[in-house]
Amino acid sequence: MNIRDKSVLEMLNKLIVINRLNKSQILQMVKLVSISNDINDLKDNLKWESSKSFNQNI
Repeated sequence: MNIRDKSVLEMLNKLIVINRLNKSQILQMVKLVSISNDINDLKDNLKWESSKSFNQNI
């Protein structure tokens, strides 16, 4: 996904608002946008990253 595309930015903003993401989650999302194919892929990547970081804290 192209972070500079207006429609992508709108989707990201909606995701931020709906999920009430904090600053670190937003930064993580921005990093993952470029490797994600679409919004569903981005959501999956975010879930993966959050579970990975959770498991590292155990």
